[in-house]
Amino acid sequence: MKRVIVVGGGASGMMAAIIAAKYGKDVLLIEKNDRLGKKIFISGKGRCNVTTSKSIDEIIKNIPGNGKFMYKALHTFSNYDLIKMIEDKGVKLKIERGDRVFPDSDKSSDIIKCFEKYMQEYKVGIMLNTKVTDILVKDNKAIGVEINGKEKIFSDVVILSTGGASYPGTGSSGDGYRFAKKLGHTVIDLKPSLVPLIVKEDWVRELMGLTLKNVEIKVKNNNKVIYQDFGEMLFTHFGVSGPIVLSASRNIVDILPKEVEFIIDLKPALSFEELNKRILRDFEKYKNKDFKNSLDDLLPQKLIPIVIKLSGIDPNKKANSITKQERLKLASLLKEFKLTIVGTRPIEEAIVTRGGISIKEVDPQTMESKIIKDLYITGELLDVDAYTGGFNLQIAFSTGYCAGYYC
Repeated sequence: MKRVIVVGGGASGMMAAIIAAKYGKDVLLIEKNDRLGKKIFISGKGRCNVTTSKSIDEIIKNIPGNGKFMYKALHTFSNYDLIKMIEDKGVKLKIERGDRVFPDSDKSSDIIKCFEKYMQEYKVGIMLNTKVTDILVKDNKAIGVEINGKEKIFSDVVILSTGGASYPGTGSSGDGYRFAKKLGHTVIDLKPSLVPLIVKEDWVRELMGLTLKNVEIKVKNNNKVIYQDFGEMLFTHFGVSGPIVLSASRNIVDILPKEVEFIIDLKPALSFEELNKRILRDFEKYKNKDFKNSLDDLLPQKLIPIVIKLSGIDPNKKANSITKQERLKLASLLKEFKLTIVGTRPIEEAIVTRGGISIKEVDPQTMESKIIKDLYITGELLDVDAYTGGFNLQIAFSTGYCAGYYC
């Protein structure tokens, strides 16, 4: 019986172990943490956006980092195959806004338990609290691993599924990149992707904790729109975060450290003319109130002082005294609420790592290394990354499946 060692117990590692064992291999999964799936556990704010209900073509469009590499893997094991696999173990899934798929319970732990059940069923051996310190190679062929700097465990196949360099607290501390480099693989420069953004404006601190829903953002560089999105975002003490901000960050990283213009349309459902009429109605409704007390129907409470400050309108001016020019300026501000992006939070705070092991050196069907025989590489280690929406986990599961199936 072929012996397979899987290094790393995240999404792609667990999938690789399950599929290899299902097809008759003797599988040992080695994880340096005290439990499996730590990154899955915290994904989607603990709810786990496990995949998407979009078509494969749409998924590939949402993988700006080498999406075409995923074509064969996604056709081998699709998002619908994953959904069936999870629901077959009794975990009901639901589809939310943006075709995002979550467990019906909103508990990421249910996804992990599902995969643990499969591993138990297929008799996958599991070693926790064990650090792989080297990949053993002989005659350009993977023959096993060294653990804890001393003991050697031999195998016919090694599947490397150690994750990227983001969220090192989950165990993704970049070990896999070091192993791959040592074995002759090219590692494309690592950058944070899906990462919160730092803004120049000091007043952003006053908005900390404010969530904006159903807003539209545009990211501009040299007056050219480089990214546009609609959805939810939030303000932090250093800048902005939330789903649409994280996806935008993927396009912003390449421009930094040059400043990037980040424009929020606070009222995307209204045209400029419609918004102007809406403001006029509110000012009529609150005509005897001060300007600072006339915006409650229009904006979240926390945002009002900032909008007043940026509008340049006297906060104590009566609503019925505000000029047409001032009103138009206010409408412009709400349609183009501008921030200046000056940086990102560190890679340790990114949801995924951009860059990684060159896809030119990995078979896109099997995930086998083209440099070292019987070494397979999966998940975030590969130079493949996507926007938010369940796409990155699907990459992990599909590549893990291929490695387990073909190894």
